[in-house]
Amino acid sequence: MSKKHLIVQSLASIALVASLGACAAPAAQPAASSAAATTTAAATAAAQEDIQYVLYLGTNDKDTNQPVFSHEESKEKAKEILIKELGGYTIQEAEGGWVDDSGTVYQEYTLVIHLSDTTLDQVHKVCDELIETFHQSSVLIHQNKTTTEFYEGSSK
Repeated sequence: MSKKHLIVQSLASIALVASLGACAAPAAQPAASSAAATTTAAATAAAQEDIQYVLYLGTNDKDTNQPVFSHEESKEKAKEILIKELGGYTIQEAEGGWVDDSGTVYQEYTLVIHLSDTTLDQVHKVCDELIETFHQSSVLIHQNKTTTEFYEGSSK
């Protein structure tokens, strides 16, 4: 594995750890009543095991290392693809960097895309389009086992 890939993977791992830390569950509290315990059990049963896919999309051209689009255009192009193919998305902006084998440092604007309620085949289809549109050599994909729940409030 090249230094570029190790550094990008390390940065991606750091971002993942940071995002997981922000999502950590609060310390367990004793149930106030059996009704509260029943509600919690029902909510847990309603949640589904899922895979969260996190894509790291560089936005510099793979050959020239120059931005393919402005930051705003990059987000808009990615949104168009994600809505068309998946119907939704969550995007975060980031900066990625690496050093190649000759010691040259590269840095680029990066989009971090979080996807749930989809399949790896659908993610690969999206990545194929992202690779072509953004003239990339690859898109880093993390697959994280998680539990997904679309919570609709306590009044339902």
